[in-house]
Amino acid sequence: QVQLVESGGGSVQPGGSLRLSCAVSGYTISSYCMGWFRQSPGKEREGVAAIYVGGHTYHADSVKGRFTISRDNAKNTLYLEMNSLEPEDTAMYYCASEATGGNPTAVMGCGFGYWGQGTQVTVSS
Repeated sequence: QVQLVESGGGSVQPGGSLRLSCAVSGYTISSYCMGWFRQSPGKEREGVAAIYVGGHTYHADSVKGRFTISRDNAKNTLYLEMNSLEPEDTAMYYCASEATGGNPTAVMGCGFGYWGQGTQVTVSS
């Protein structure tokens, strides 16, 4: 059974930093693409960043230069380093991994099928 558990969210002031983690079990993350999404009230879910099997990464324009996705294969954990946070970054953040069947959500060049429960990030002065 694949499980994704996010942690690291919280409240920070504008300009601050957070690092989100996503611990994965039942699944070898190095063999699949992984990603981070976010959703704030009244808005659609947005793909933030993705990392692919070969290690290449994608970052949405809204976070490029401020956020960095990475993974530790030995720990089977995905990360999102967030710097220069802005109030517009306030959202629930979800990690996701490539589907191994079913009806995946195709975005950022990957078909995502497994999702974590989310961790809240609030940026406010």
